[in-house]
Amino acid sequence: MRKRLLSEGAKELSYEIREIVKKANQLKALGLPIHWENIGDPIEKKCEVPAWIKDIVVDLARTNRSYGYCPSKGMLETREFLVKETNRLGGVQIGVEDILFFNGLGDAIATLYGLLDISTRIIGPSPAYSTHSSAEAAHAHTSPITYKLLPENHWYPDLEELENKVKYNPSIAGILVLNPDNPTGMVYPRDILEKIVDIARRYGCFIICDEIYNKITYKGQSSFCLAEYIGDVPGIALKGISKEYPWPGARCGWAEYYNRDKDEQFDAFCRALDNAKMVEVCSTTLPQMTIPKVLGDPRFMEHRKALNEKIGRRSEIISELLSDIPELYFNPTYGAFYNTIIFKEGTLNNHQTLKIDNPLIKKKVEEWCSQTTNLDYRFVYYLLGAKGICVVPSTSFCTDLKGFRVTLLEEDEDELRNVFTTIHDAIVEYLHS
Repeated sequence: MRKRLLSEGAKELSYEIREIVKKANQLKALGLPIHWENIGDPIEKKCEVPAWIKDIVVDLARTNRSYGYCPSKGMLETREFLVKETNRLGGVQIGVEDILFFNGLGDAIATLYGLLDISTRIIGPSPAYSTHSSAEAAHAHTSPITYKLLPENHWYPDLEELENKVKYNPSIAGILVLNPDNPTGMVYPRDILEKIVDIARRYGCFIICDEIYNKITYKGQSSFCLAEYIGDVPGIALKGISKEYPWPGARCGWAEYYNRDKDEQFDAFCRALDNAKMVEVCSTTLPQMTIPKVLGDPRFMEHRKALNEKIGRRSEIISELLSDIPELYFNPTYGAFYNTIIFKEGTLNNHQTLKIDNPLIKKKVEEWCSQTTNLDYRFVYYLLGAKGICVVPSTSFCTDLKGFRVTLLEEDEDELRNVFTTIHDAIVEYLHS
């Protein structure tokens, strides 16, 4: 071509959660059955959406209105419902103009980071959720800026490191929080959230809080919404229905703006987000129309509570099976449906293996291992080739911590026990090979 097509930031776009699927499918083609622990899709894992939710969707699909464009910011009735939901929390108060719908949070995240000035940075947690870290790095044409979540301290953030990075890097204008967190399953205590807001207040930053898993907590935990603790600091909460109903295929999420009147630049940024959606026309109509009817139905919280109890039970089973391995940092989860398990420093090396009987599969795994220096990728490849279990290496989540992420979505408890017993035994075999 006469000109370079790709920007420098394009090389930062990666999504190992999906990339590992390509490798797993190569082994599947060689006859290896695969157990998928790589992606958080409850529907793929046989979670059944209740008939009453499906009936709402079907009834709305019969209305002609559901086939048309909606207002650029989203259906007014839906925004009015969400305003009431947020305002009843008793924190910051919003209006219908403070809500903007997107085609899923992936769309929201790409738009949000894409509108930032190239010199403006958002600092996010590490391990990082790839959609956020890749989008932030791509917009800045460099590696993402992160603060550490500490596996030795319940995956809570290193607040001293966070403050120092914000204090001494004036390009940082925003702090990202994922609560509950993906990929760790950690739920933030309120005092930590308030300390993060205090850092933002003192250094003139705004907060972005990804709350897609806000209603997915268990074992006695609950998750605080940004609106409850943000005070007078500008912020954006990102929410959606993909995990709550669950309906990931709806691609329906929204942003809520808080305290946009407190800062002119932040207000202008929110207006730019609105304008970007107006250029696109609008987000999908039908999923938005379901929100007041589903989330406003008294059956919804009963449904969500039952799902959360199942996830909490799976969390306990995984803890029972994996927490006794001394070479691991293992933290029980209390929110979302993931767990990231870390090998302690010095326990992995590039000579460890698992027995693979199929020579073609063994050759593939050895080839992949020869192409990486990441020791957790090596373990993940051997686990995939030897046991047919597909997990995601933790270093793909923008961290130096070596380990792997699993999901808590397996509906069959016997199968769950079988899979994680296999993972347990594979870890022990691998570390002592």
